[in-house]
Amino acid sequence: MKIFKKIISTGLIVCITVAGLPFSAQARIVATEEITAPAVASTLSDSRATVNQFLARDEVRQAMLGQGVSPQAALERVAAMSDSEVAQLAGRIDQAPAGGEVLGLLFTVFIVLLITDIMGLTKVFPFTRSVR
Repeated sequence: MKIFKKIISTGLIVCITVAGLPFSAQARIVATEEITAPAVASTLSDSRATVNQFLARDEVRQAMLGQGVSPQAALERVAAMSDSEVAQLAGRIDQAPAGGEVLGLLFTVFIVLLITDIMGLTKVFPFTRSVR
């Protein structure tokens, strides 16, 4: 038991001694731009990559040619845009529906007609019975 107490006390002495050593710590005021600069830079490069990938798609190129805009001119215009404009455009691309809007619209129309049939306002579906 005496050896166990010596080991514990020696360990505590070492820990307390190390804890008391002076470590150099620096404190300074950091600007917001200094902290967010790497994140903003990666976001801006991601935004430009998103827009360029969107413009490289075949259906987008065909639509641009149908409107009389050459794909190369569109890429040059994107390169000339400011960072905030590119970020805004990339946000619009990310929010754009990917063909699912038609299905959602059809489903909504079906539900509305079904509810109006059940309420007795219309008679579109033969499998519904009116509440009236």
